[in-house]
Amino acid sequence: MSDRFPVFPKNSLALLRGLVVALAVASLGGAALAQRGPRSEQPAPAQSGAPAKPAEAQSRPASQRLPAAVTTDHAIELAGRTLNFKATAGAIPLNDGEGNLQAEVAYIADVVGGDAQRPVTFVFNGGPGAASAYLNIGAMGPWRLPLDQAGPSSPVALQPNAETWLDFTDLVFIDPPGTGYSRIAGGDDVRRRFWSVEGDADALAVVIRKWTEQAGRQTSAKFIVGESYGGFRAPKIARKLQGSEGVGIRGLVLISPVIDFASFGSRRHAPMSWVAHLPSMTAAALEAKGAFDKKFDREVLREVERYASGEYLLDLLKGERDKSAVERISPRVAAFTGLDLELVRRLAGRVDNPTFQREFYRGRGLIGSAYDPAITALDPYPTSPTSHFPDPVLDGLRAPLSTAMTELYQHVLNWRVEQPYHLLQGDISGRWDWGRGRSGPEVVDDMRNVLASDRQTRILVAHGASDLVTPYFANQLLLDQLPVYGSAERVKLSVYGGGHMFYMRDAPRRSLREDAEALYRAALKPPADLE
Repeated sequence: MSDRFPVFPKNSLALLRGLVVALAVASLGGAALAQRGPRSEQPAPAQSGAPAKPAEAQSRPASQRLPAAVTTDHAIELAGRTLNFKATAGAIPLNDGEGNLQAEVAYIADVVGGDAQRPVTFVFNGGPGAASAYLNIGAMGPWRLPLDQAGPSSPVALQPNAETWLDFTDLVFIDPPGTGYSRIAGGDDVRRRFWSVEGDADALAVVIRKWTEQAGRQTSAKFIVGESYGGFRAPKIARKLQGSEGVGIRGLVLISPVIDFASFGSRRHAPMSWVAHLPSMTAAALEAKGAFDKKFDREVLREVERYASGEYLLDLLKGERDKSAVERISPRVAAFTGLDLELVRRLAGRVDNPTFQREFYRGRGLIGSAYDPAITALDPYPTSPTSHFPDPVLDGLRAPLSTAMTELYQHVLNWRVEQPYHLLQGDISGRWDWGRGRSGPEVVDDMRNVLASDRQTRILVAHGASDLVTPYFANQLLLDQLPVYGSAERVKLSVYGGGHMFYMRDAPRRSLREDAEALYRAALKPPADLE
Protein backbone atom coordinates (compact mmCIF):
# COMPACT_ATOMS: atom_id res chain seq x y z
CA MET A 1 0.00 0.00 0.00
CA SER A 2 1.23 3.48 -0.80
CA ASP A 3 2.00 6.09 1.86
CA ARG A 4 0.94 8.75 -0.54
CA PHE A 5 -2.15 10.87 -0.57
CA PRO A 6 -4.13 10.35 -3.80
CA VAL A 7 -3.67 12.96 -6.52
CA PHE A 8 -6.88 14.56 -7.77
CA PRO A 9 -7.43 16.48 -11.01
CA LYS A 10 -6.61 20.15 -10.68
CA ASN A 11 -10.03 21.13 -11.97
CA SER A 12 -11.91 19.45 -9.10
CA LEU A 13 -13.26 22.73 -7.73
CA ALA A 14 -16.93 22.46 -6.76
CA LEU A 15 -19.60 23.34 -9.28
CA LEU A 16 -22.06 24.02 -6.47
CA ARG A 17 -20.69 26.95 -4.47
CA GLY A 18 -24.29 27.80 -3.78
CA LEU A 19 -24.64 24.51 -1.95
CA VAL A 20 -22.13 25.70 0.62
CA VAL A 21 -24.25 28.74 1.34
CA ALA A 22 -27.67 27.12 1.05
CA LEU A 23 -26.85 23.90 2.87
CA ALA A 24 -23.59 24.00 4.81
CA VAL A 25 -23.99 27.54 6.04
CA ALA A 26 -27.76 27.69 6.28
CA SER A 27 -27.86 24.49 8.22
CA LEU A 28 -24.76 23.17 9.79
CA GLY A 29 -21.39 23.60 8.36
CA GLY A 30 -20.02 21.56 11.09
CA ALA A 31 -18.77 22.26 14.51
CA ALA A 32 -17.99 20.35 16.97
CA LEU A 33 -18.42 22.09 15.28
CA ALA A 34 -18.89 24.22 12.38
CA GLN A 35 -18.49 27.76 11.44
CA ARG A 36 -20.31 30.85 10.43
CA GLY A 37 -20.82 31.82 6.85
CA PRO A 38 -23.19 34.30 5.22
CA ARG A 39 -26.07 35.16 7.50
CA SER A 40 -29.14 32.98 7.02
CA GLU A 41 -32.17 31.90 8.98
CA GLN A 42 -30.22 28.98 10.42
CA PRO A 43 -26.92 29.96 12.03
CA ALA A 44 -24.12 27.79 10.77
CA PRO A 45 -22.12 25.88 13.33
CA ALA A 46 -18.88 27.38 14.28
CA GLN A 47 -16.59 30.40 14.06
CA SER A 48 -16.50 33.58 16.04
CA GLY A 49 -17.07 37.01 14.66
CA ALA A 50 -13.32 37.57 14.32
CA PRO A 51 -12.13 37.14 10.73
CA ALA A 52 -10.12 34.02 10.04
CA LYS A 53 -6.60 34.34 8.71
CA PRO A 54 -6.26 33.83 4.97
CA ALA A 55 -5.51 30.28 3.96
CA GLU A 56 -2.15 31.36 2.61
CA ALA A 57 -1.14 32.55 6.06
CA GLN A 58 -1.79 29.09 7.50
CA SER A 59 0.87 27.40 5.38
CA ARG A 60 4.55 27.49 6.19
CA PRO A 61 7.52 26.72 3.95
CA ALA A 62 8.11 23.01 3.49
CA SER A 63 11.50 23.41 5.17
CA GLN A 64 9.78 24.36 8.43
CA ARG A 65 8.59 20.89 9.33
CA LEU A 66 6.59 20.14 12.44
CA PRO A 67 8.68 18.74 15.32
CA ALA A 68 9.44 15.06 15.62
CA ALA A 69 6.97 13.04 17.68
CA VAL A 70 7.43 13.13 21.45
CA THR A 71 6.16 10.40 23.81
CA THR A 72 5.69 11.07 27.52
CA ASP A 73 4.53 8.91 30.43
CA HIS A 74 1.54 9.95 32.55
CA ALA A 75 -0.56 8.78 35.47
CA ILE A 76 -3.86 10.36 36.46
CA GLU A 77 -5.74 9.65 39.66
CA LEU A 78 -9.42 8.97 39.15
CA ALA A 79 -12.16 7.71 41.44
CA GLY A 80 -11.20 4.19 42.44
CA ARG A 81 -8.38 3.84 39.94
CA THR A 82 -5.07 5.13 38.67
CA LEU A 83 -4.74 5.34 34.90
CA ASN A 84 -1.21 4.92 33.54
CA PHE A 85 -0.67 5.71 29.86
CA LYS A 86 1.70 7.08 27.27
CA ALA A 87 0.85 10.19 25.27
CA THR A 88 2.45 10.90 21.90
CA ALA A 89 2.20 14.24 20.12
CA GLY A 90 3.40 14.18 16.53
CA ALA A 91 2.43 14.50 12.88
CA ILE A 92 1.77 12.17 9.95
CA PRO A 93 3.12 13.38 6.57
CA LEU A 94 0.96 13.12 3.45
CA ASN A 95 2.72 13.02 0.09
CA ASP A 96 1.61 13.25 -3.53
CA GLY A 97 2.27 10.67 -6.22
CA GLU A 98 5.84 11.92 -6.68
CA GLY A 99 6.66 11.84 -2.97
CA ASN A 100 6.35 15.61 -2.48
CA LEU A 101 5.08 16.69 0.93
CA GLN A 102 1.47 17.88 0.77
CA ALA A 103 0.57 18.19 4.44
CA GLU A 104 1.56 17.29 7.97
CA VAL A 105 -1.38 16.12 10.05
CA ALA A 106 -0.93 16.62 13.79
CA TYR A 107 -2.27 14.11 16.29
CA ILE A 108 -2.26 13.22 19.98
CA ALA A 109 -2.29 9.50 20.78
CA ASP A 110 -3.09 8.31 24.31
CA VAL A 111 -2.20 4.63 24.74
CA VAL A 112 -2.57 2.40 27.81
CA GLY A 113 -0.05 -0.43 28.26
CA GLY A 114 1.54 -2.29 25.37
CA ASP A 115 -1.38 -4.43 24.27
CA ALA A 116 -1.43 -4.47 20.47
CA GLN A 117 -4.89 -6.12 20.64
CA ARG A 118 -6.46 -3.25 22.57
CA PRO A 119 -9.16 -1.29 20.72
CA VAL A 120 -8.04 2.03 19.27
CA THR A 121 -10.33 4.95 18.45
CA PHE A 122 -9.67 7.76 15.97
CA VAL A 123 -11.37 11.03 16.85
CA PHE A 124 -12.33 14.07 14.75
CA ASN A 125 -14.31 17.22 15.31
CA GLY A 126 -16.22 19.04 12.63
CA GLY A 127 -16.51 22.36 10.90
CA PRO A 128 -15.23 21.64 8.37
CA GLY A 129 -12.40 23.66 9.90
CA ALA A 130 -12.43 22.57 13.56
CA ALA A 131 -9.60 20.92 15.47
CA SER A 132 -10.21 17.93 17.73
CA ALA A 133 -9.81 19.92 20.96
CA TYR A 134 -13.53 19.81 21.76
CA LEU A 135 -13.76 16.05 22.09
CA ASN A 136 -10.21 15.72 23.43
CA ILE A 137 -10.32 18.03 26.46
CA GLY A 138 -14.08 18.40 26.53
CA ALA A 139 -15.33 14.83 26.56
CA MET A 140 -13.08 11.82 25.98
CA GLY A 141 -9.41 12.45 26.67
CA PRO A 142 -7.52 11.86 29.94
CA TRP A 143 -7.66 15.56 30.81
CA ARG A 144 -10.71 17.80 30.73
CA LEU A 145 -11.29 21.52 30.71
CA PRO A 146 -14.53 22.30 32.59
CA LEU A 147 -16.70 23.94 29.93
CA ASP A 148 -20.03 24.51 31.66
CA GLN A 149 -19.08 28.01 32.82
CA ALA A 150 -16.37 28.77 30.25
CA GLY A 151 -16.07 32.30 28.83
CA PRO A 152 -13.43 34.10 26.79
CA SER A 153 -11.48 35.17 29.88
CA SER A 154 -12.12 32.06 31.98
CA PRO A 155 -9.08 30.62 33.75
CA VAL A 156 -7.60 27.54 32.11
CA ALA A 157 -7.02 24.57 34.40
CA LEU A 158 -7.02 21.05 32.97
CA GLN A 159 -8.09 18.33 35.37
CA PRO A 160 -8.21 14.53 35.26
CA ASN A 161 -11.26 13.42 33.30
CA ALA A 162 -13.33 10.90 35.25
CA GLU A 163 -15.27 10.12 32.05
CA THR A 164 -12.27 9.44 29.83
CA TRP A 165 -12.69 6.60 27.36
CA LEU A 166 -9.12 5.42 27.95
CA ASP A 167 -10.42 2.73 30.28
CA PHE A 168 -11.76 0.75 27.32
CA THR A 169 -9.95 2.10 24.23
CA ASP A 170 -6.77 3.88 23.20
CA LEU A 171 -7.44 7.29 21.67
CA VAL A 172 -5.94 9.11 18.68
CA PHE A 173 -7.11 12.70 18.24
CA ILE A 174 -6.52 13.95 14.68
CA ASP A 175 -6.61 17.52 13.37
CA PRO A 176 -7.39 17.68 9.61
CA PRO A 177 -5.10 19.79 7.40
CA GLY A 178 -5.39 23.48 8.23
CA THR A 179 -6.73 22.92 11.78
CA GLY A 180 -4.90 22.73 15.10
CA TYR A 181 -1.20 22.53 14.29
CA SER A 182 -1.74 20.57 11.08
CA ARG A 183 -0.33 22.42 8.10
CA ILE A 184 -0.65 22.31 4.34
CA ALA A 185 2.70 22.42 2.54
CA GLY A 186 1.46 22.99 -1.01
CA GLY A 187 -0.45 25.75 -2.76
CA ASP A 188 -4.04 26.31 -3.77
CA ASP A 189 -4.34 23.10 -5.78
CA VAL A 190 -3.26 21.05 -2.78
CA ARG A 191 -5.52 23.01 -0.47
CA ARG A 192 -8.52 22.39 -2.71
CA ARG A 193 -7.90 18.64 -2.56
CA PHE A 194 -7.85 18.58 1.23
CA TRP A 195 -10.74 21.02 1.65
CA SER A 196 -13.34 18.90 -0.09
CA VAL A 197 -15.77 16.20 0.98
CA GLU A 198 -13.96 13.38 -0.81
CA GLY A 199 -10.40 14.71 -0.47
CA ASP A 200 -10.86 15.20 3.28
CA ALA A 201 -12.05 11.62 3.76
CA ASP A 202 -9.30 10.25 1.51
CA ALA A 203 -6.58 12.11 3.40
CA LEU A 204 -7.81 11.17 6.86
CA ALA A 205 -8.17 7.51 5.85
CA VAL A 206 -4.50 7.57 4.81
CA VAL A 207 -3.56 9.18 8.15
CA ILE A 208 -5.36 6.44 10.08
CA ARG A 209 -3.76 3.68 8.03
CA LYS A 210 -0.28 5.18 8.39
CA TRP A 211 -0.64 5.68 12.16
CA THR A 212 -1.88 2.10 12.50
CA GLU A 213 1.14 0.74 10.66
CA GLN A 214 3.65 2.96 12.47
CA ALA A 215 2.23 2.00 15.87
CA GLY A 216 1.98 -1.71 15.00
CA ARG A 217 -1.76 -1.75 15.71
CA GLN A 218 -2.93 -3.74 12.71
CA THR A 219 -4.58 -6.35 14.94
CA SER A 220 -6.48 -3.87 17.11
CA ALA A 221 -10.20 -3.41 16.60
CA LYS A 222 -10.67 0.12 15.26
CA PHE A 223 -13.37 2.67 15.92
CA ILE A 224 -14.06 6.19 14.67
CA VAL A 225 -15.68 9.01 16.65
CA GLY A 226 -16.74 12.24 14.95
CA GLU A 227 -18.67 15.28 16.08
CA SER A 228 -20.89 17.48 13.88
CA TYR A 229 -19.21 17.54 10.44
CA GLY A 230 -16.84 14.99 11.97
CA GLY A 231 -19.89 12.75 12.31
CA PHE A 232 -20.58 13.32 8.62
CA ARG A 233 -17.02 12.44 7.59
CA ALA A 234 -16.78 9.34 9.83
CA PRO A 235 -18.86 6.92 7.66
CA LYS A 236 -17.03 8.12 4.54
CA ILE A 237 -13.66 7.52 6.19
CA ALA A 238 -14.81 4.07 7.31
CA ARG A 239 -15.73 3.09 3.75
CA LYS A 240 -12.48 4.41 2.30
CA LEU A 241 -10.48 2.58 4.98
CA GLN A 242 -12.26 -0.69 4.24
CA GLY A 243 -11.73 -0.14 0.53
CA SER A 244 -8.56 1.55 -0.70
CA GLU A 245 -6.62 1.39 2.58
CA GLY A 246 -7.48 -2.18 3.62
CA VAL A 247 -8.37 -1.30 7.23
CA GLY A 248 -11.59 -2.53 8.86
CA ILE A 249 -13.68 -0.40 11.22
CA ARG A 250 -15.64 -2.10 13.99
CA GLY A 251 -17.79 0.80 15.14
CA LEU A 252 -18.75 4.44 14.68
CA VAL A 253 -19.86 6.97 17.28
CA LEU A 254 -21.44 10.02 15.64
CA ILE A 255 -21.88 12.92 18.06
CA SER A 256 -24.36 15.66 17.05
CA PRO A 257 -23.80 14.72 13.41
CA VAL A 258 -25.18 15.76 10.07
CA ILE A 259 -25.86 12.65 8.03
CA ASP A 260 -27.83 14.35 5.25
CA PHE A 261 -27.38 18.06 4.61
CA ALA A 262 -30.61 18.23 2.65
CA SER A 263 -32.51 17.59 5.89
CA PHE A 264 -31.02 20.53 7.79
CA GLY A 265 -31.59 24.25 7.81
CA SER A 266 -34.56 26.50 8.37
CA ARG A 267 -35.73 27.10 4.82
CA ARG A 268 -39.28 28.41 4.70
CA HIS A 269 -40.19 26.37 1.65
CA ALA A 270 -39.03 23.06 3.20
CA PRO A 271 -41.63 21.64 5.61
CA MET A 272 -39.32 18.97 7.01
CA SER A 273 -36.89 21.55 8.37
CA TRP A 274 -39.61 22.90 10.69
CA VAL A 275 -40.55 19.37 11.70
CA ALA A 276 -36.92 18.66 12.61
CA HIS A 277 -36.44 21.78 14.75
CA LEU A 278 -39.68 21.92 16.75
CA PRO A 279 -38.77 19.14 19.24
CA SER A 280 -35.40 20.78 20.04
CA MET A 281 -37.01 24.17 20.62
CA THR A 282 -39.54 22.46 22.86
CA ALA A 283 -36.75 20.75 24.80
CA ALA A 284 -35.11 24.13 25.36
CA ALA A 285 -38.40 25.64 26.55
CA LEU A 286 -39.07 22.72 28.89
CA GLU A 287 -35.59 22.94 30.34
CA ALA A 288 -36.07 26.65 31.04
CA LYS A 289 -39.22 25.72 32.98
CA GLY A 290 -37.29 23.20 35.09
CA ALA A 291 -38.78 20.08 33.52
CA PHE A 292 -35.37 18.37 33.44
CA ASP A 293 -33.92 19.71 36.70
CA LYS A 294 -33.74 16.28 38.32
CA LYS A 295 -33.10 14.14 35.25
CA PHE A 296 -33.49 14.39 31.52
CA ASP A 297 -36.29 12.17 30.22
CA ARG A 298 -36.90 11.92 26.49
CA GLU A 299 -40.39 10.56 27.13
CA VAL A 300 -41.41 14.12 27.98
CA LEU A 301 -40.68 15.00 24.33
CA ARG A 302 -42.76 12.22 22.78
CA GLU A 303 -45.85 14.42 22.50
CA VAL A 304 -44.07 17.09 20.44
CA GLU A 305 -42.35 14.42 18.34
CA ARG A 306 -45.72 12.87 17.49
CA TYR A 307 -47.22 16.26 16.73
CA ALA A 308 -44.24 17.39 14.62
CA SER A 309 -44.29 14.30 12.40
CA GLY A 310 -48.08 14.12 12.28
CA GLU A 311 -50.56 17.00 12.42
CA TYR A 312 -47.86 19.69 12.18
CA LEU A 313 -46.34 18.17 9.05
CA LEU A 314 -49.76 17.78 7.41
CA ASP A 315 -50.59 21.45 8.02
CA LEU A 316 -47.15 22.58 6.89
CA LEU A 317 -47.70 20.74 3.62
CA LYS A 318 -50.86 22.78 3.08
CA GLY A 319 -48.66 25.89 2.94
CA GLU A 320 -48.85 29.41 4.30
CA ARG A 321 -51.73 30.26 1.93
CA ASP A 322 -54.01 27.96 3.90
CA LYS A 323 -55.07 30.32 6.70
CA SER A 324 -56.93 27.62 8.57
CA ALA A 325 -53.76 25.51 8.70
CA VAL A 326 -51.79 28.49 10.04
CA GLU A 327 -54.48 29.08 12.66
CA ARG A 328 -54.30 25.44 13.75
CA ILE A 329 -50.54 25.22 14.12
CA SER A 330 -49.79 28.65 15.60
CA PRO A 331 -51.19 28.07 19.11
CA ARG A 332 -49.65 24.59 19.28
CA VAL A 333 -46.20 25.86 18.24
CA ALA A 334 -46.47 28.79 20.66
CA ALA A 335 -47.34 26.42 23.51
CA PHE A 336 -44.48 24.04 22.71
CA THR A 337 -41.83 26.75 22.26
CA GLY A 338 -42.95 29.17 24.95
CA LEU A 339 -43.07 32.04 22.46
CA ASP A 340 -45.73 34.73 22.12
CA LEU A 341 -48.74 33.53 20.12
CA GLU A 342 -48.97 36.65 17.96
CA LEU A 343 -45.29 36.35 17.06
CA VAL A 344 -45.74 32.70 16.07
CA ARG A 345 -48.86 33.56 14.07
CA ARG A 346 -46.95 36.28 12.16
CA LEU A 347 -44.36 33.62 11.34
CA ALA A 348 -47.12 31.25 10.13
CA GLY A 349 -46.08 28.69 12.76
CA ARG A 350 -42.56 28.46 11.34
CA VAL A 351 -40.02 29.65 13.92
CA ASP A 352 -36.44 30.05 12.70
CA ASN A 353 -33.47 29.64 15.02
CA PRO A 354 -32.33 33.28 15.37
CA THR A 355 -35.88 34.31 16.23
CA PHE A 356 -36.14 31.62 18.89
CA GLN A 357 -32.71 32.44 20.33
CA ARG A 358 -33.61 36.10 20.74
CA GLU A 359 -37.34 36.16 21.38
CA PHE A 360 -37.32 33.46 24.05
CA TYR A 361 -35.18 35.73 26.25
CA ARG A 362 -36.10 39.16 24.84
CA GLY A 363 -37.72 40.32 28.06
CA ARG A 364 -34.43 39.78 29.89
CA GLY A 365 -32.20 41.26 27.19
CA LEU A 366 -30.42 37.96 26.60
CA ILE A 367 -29.46 35.79 23.65
CA GLY A 368 -29.57 31.99 23.81
CA SER A 369 -26.99 29.86 22.03
CA ALA A 370 -28.01 27.89 18.95
CA TYR A 371 -25.74 25.17 20.29
CA ASP A 372 -27.42 25.14 23.70
CA PRO A 373 -30.24 27.66 24.28
CA ALA A 374 -29.88 27.26 28.06
CA ILE A 375 -26.56 29.10 27.82
CA THR A 376 -27.08 32.82 27.32
CA ALA A 377 -25.22 36.08 26.86
CA LEU A 378 -26.29 39.70 26.90
CA ASP A 379 -27.86 40.91 23.66
CA PRO A 380 -25.53 43.58 22.23
CA TYR A 381 -28.58 45.39 20.73
CA PRO A 382 -31.40 44.62 23.16
CA THR A 383 -33.76 47.38 21.97
CA SER A 384 -33.25 46.90 18.23
CA PRO A 385 -35.78 44.99 16.10
CA THR A 386 -32.95 42.72 14.92
CA SER A 387 -29.55 41.89 16.33
CA HIS A 388 -26.30 40.42 15.08
CA PHE A 389 -24.74 38.55 17.96
CA PRO A 390 -21.92 36.10 18.69
CA ASP A 391 -22.94 32.65 19.84
CA PRO A 392 -22.61 32.35 23.63
CA VAL A 393 -21.27 28.78 23.44
CA LEU A 394 -19.12 28.72 20.35
CA ASP A 395 -17.52 32.10 20.78
CA GLY A 396 -17.23 31.73 24.52
CA LEU A 397 -15.22 28.52 24.18
CA ARG A 398 -12.72 29.71 21.57
CA ALA A 399 -10.18 31.41 23.84
CA PRO A 400 -10.16 28.95 26.79
CA LEU A 401 -10.01 25.88 24.53
CA SER A 402 -7.21 27.34 22.40
CA THR A 403 -5.21 28.33 25.47
CA ALA A 404 -5.75 24.96 27.12
CA MET A 405 -4.56 23.09 24.03
CA THR A 406 -1.35 25.11 23.75
CA GLU A 407 -0.78 24.48 27.46
CA LEU A 408 -1.33 20.76 26.93
CA TYR A 409 0.98 20.55 23.94
CA GLN A 410 3.80 22.64 25.38
CA HIS A 411 3.88 21.91 29.10
CA VAL A 412 2.32 18.45 29.42
CA LEU A 413 3.21 16.70 26.16
CA ASN A 414 6.46 18.66 25.57
CA TRP A 415 5.65 19.26 21.90
CA ARG A 416 6.18 22.91 20.99
CA VAL A 417 5.13 24.36 17.64
CA GLU A 418 6.08 27.91 16.74
CA GLN A 419 2.83 28.80 15.02
CA PRO A 420 -0.73 29.61 16.13
CA TYR A 421 -3.06 26.83 17.16
CA HIS A 422 -6.11 26.98 14.85
CA LEU A 423 -9.14 25.84 16.84
CA LEU A 424 -11.71 26.97 14.25
CA GLN A 425 -11.00 28.12 10.72
CA GLY A 426 -13.94 29.76 8.99
CA ASP A 427 -11.84 30.18 5.86
CA ILE A 428 -11.82 26.40 5.44
CA SER A 429 -15.59 26.01 5.48
CA GLY A 430 -16.03 29.02 3.25
CA ARG A 431 -13.84 27.42 0.59
CA TRP A 432 -15.06 23.85 1.08
CA ASP A 433 -15.77 21.82 -2.05
CA TRP A 434 -19.05 20.04 -1.41
CA GLY A 435 -18.83 17.94 -4.57
CA ARG A 436 -20.65 17.64 -7.85
CA GLY A 437 -24.27 16.89 -8.50
CA ARG A 438 -27.69 18.33 -7.79
CA SER A 439 -28.39 16.75 -4.41
CA GLY A 440 -26.97 17.74 -1.04
CA PRO A 441 -24.12 15.71 0.44
CA GLU A 442 -25.18 12.79 2.63
CA VAL A 443 -23.63 9.75 4.28
CA VAL A 444 -26.75 7.63 4.78
CA ASP A 445 -25.62 5.51 1.84
CA ASP A 446 -22.18 5.11 3.43
CA MET A 447 -23.78 4.01 6.69
CA ARG A 448 -25.93 1.46 4.84
CA ASN A 449 -22.89 -0.01 3.11
CA VAL A 450 -20.78 -0.10 6.27
CA LEU A 451 -23.54 -1.97 8.15
CA ALA A 452 -24.31 -4.32 5.27
CA SER A 453 -20.69 -5.26 4.56
CA ASP A 454 -19.67 -6.20 8.12
CA ARG A 455 -22.08 -7.82 10.59
CA GLN A 456 -19.87 -6.83 13.53
CA THR A 457 -19.95 -3.09 12.86
CA ARG A 458 -22.18 -0.95 15.07
CA ILE A 459 -23.16 2.72 15.03
CA LEU A 460 -24.14 5.00 17.90
CA VAL A 461 -25.66 8.38 17.03
CA ALA A 462 -25.67 10.73 20.03
CA HIS A 463 -27.51 14.04 20.32
CA GLY A 464 -28.35 16.74 22.83
CA ALA A 465 -32.11 17.34 22.95
CA SER A 466 -31.99 21.14 22.73
CA ASP A 467 -29.38 21.42 19.99
CA LEU A 468 -30.75 23.82 17.36
CA VAL A 469 -27.77 23.40 15.03
CA THR A 470 -28.10 19.68 14.35
CA PRO A 471 -31.52 18.79 15.80
CA TYR A 472 -31.82 15.21 16.96
CA PHE A 473 -35.24 14.63 15.43
CA ALA A 474 -33.92 15.15 11.90
CA ASN A 475 -31.61 12.17 12.33
CA GLN A 476 -34.28 10.15 14.13
CA LEU A 477 -36.45 10.41 11.03
CA LEU A 478 -33.55 9.39 8.78
CA LEU A 479 -32.42 6.46 10.92
CA ASP A 480 -35.98 5.15 11.01
CA GLN A 481 -35.66 4.63 7.25
CA LEU A 482 -32.78 2.16 7.61
CA PRO A 483 -33.51 -1.56 7.31
CA VAL A 484 -32.76 -3.86 10.23
CA TYR A 485 -29.34 -5.23 9.35
CA GLY A 486 -29.52 -8.47 11.30
CA SER A 487 -30.30 -6.73 14.59
CA ALA A 488 -31.96 -3.40 15.32
CA GLU A 489 -29.40 -2.90 18.11
CA ARG A 490 -26.62 -2.35 15.58
CA VAL A 491 -27.79 1.25 15.09
CA LYS A 492 -28.78 3.25 18.16
CA LEU A 493 -29.83 6.86 18.67
CA SER A 494 -29.24 8.24 22.16
CA VAL A 495 -30.64 11.62 23.20
CA TYR A 496 -29.34 13.42 26.29
CA GLY A 497 -30.02 16.67 28.06
CA GLY A 498 -28.07 19.61 26.70
CA GLY A 499 -27.18 20.90 23.28
CA HIS A 500 -24.67 20.39 20.49
CA MET A 501 -21.77 19.92 22.92
CA PHE A 502 -23.96 18.15 25.48
CA TYR A 503 -20.81 16.69 27.05
CA MET A 504 -20.19 20.12 28.59
CA ARG A 505 -22.58 18.88 31.28
CA ASP A 506 -21.57 16.17 33.72
CA ALA A 507 -24.60 13.85 33.46
CA PRO A 508 -24.74 13.70 29.63
CA ARG A 509 -20.97 13.20 29.47
CA ARG A 510 -21.28 10.21 31.79
CA SER A 511 -24.21 8.83 29.78
CA LEU A 512 -22.30 9.17 26.52
CA ARG A 513 -19.38 7.24 28.00
CA GLU A 514 -21.70 4.49 29.24
CA ASP A 515 -23.42 4.16 25.87
CA ALA A 516 -20.10 4.15 24.03
CA GLU A 517 -18.65 1.48 26.30
CA ALA A 518 -21.75 -0.66 25.70
CA LEU A 519 -21.27 -0.27 21.95
CA TYR A 520 -17.62 -1.34 22.23
CA ARG A 521 -18.55 -4.43 24.27
CA ALA A 522 -21.18 -5.44 21.73
CA ALA A 523 -18.93 -4.75 18.74
CA LEU A 524 -16.07 -6.78 20.21
CA LYS A 525 -18.12 -9.93 20.71
CA PRO A 526 -16.82 -12.94 18.75
CA PRO A 527 -18.72 -13.48 15.47
CA ALA A 528 -20.26 -16.68 16.84
CA ASP A 529 -21.99 -14.62 19.57
CA LEU A 530 -23.66 -12.21 17.15
CA GLU A 531 -27.41 -12.32 16.78
